[in-house]
Amino acid sequence: MRARQPWRTNRSRVLRANETSAEARLWAELKDRRLGGLKFVRQAPIENYYVDFLCRERKIIVEIDGGTHSTIAELSNDATRSDELRRLGYRVWRISNADVFANIDGVLDHLLAFARAEE
Repeated sequence: MRARQPWRTNRSRVLRANETSAEARLWAELKDRRLGGLKFVRQAPIENYYVDFLCRERKIIVEIDGGTHSTIAELSNDATRSDELRRLGYRVWRISNADVFANIDGVLDHLLAFARAEE
């Protein structure tokens, strides 16, 4: 069982309250086990990071990349973050804001296939 860490819980609450429109759109499809019965949580703390969405059972992290993920430095930071999370045993799946809005059904199909790839 995890020890209580109120500062992390509070930070997660702030992030959830200030979610992006893409996060809200995807969360509407992930909450309440709507995607293949998988339980996702949002803004979950892992080590020094807060991930957009996490399925603890399958150790899957979903990250939505917006317009701020386009420079070389930001892409490098994202790669480092993903590598560190993979070293912790998580599988990281990244999707862009644009894809969430343009093709939510395709995004959900791909995410479900990604989740089932380890079955």
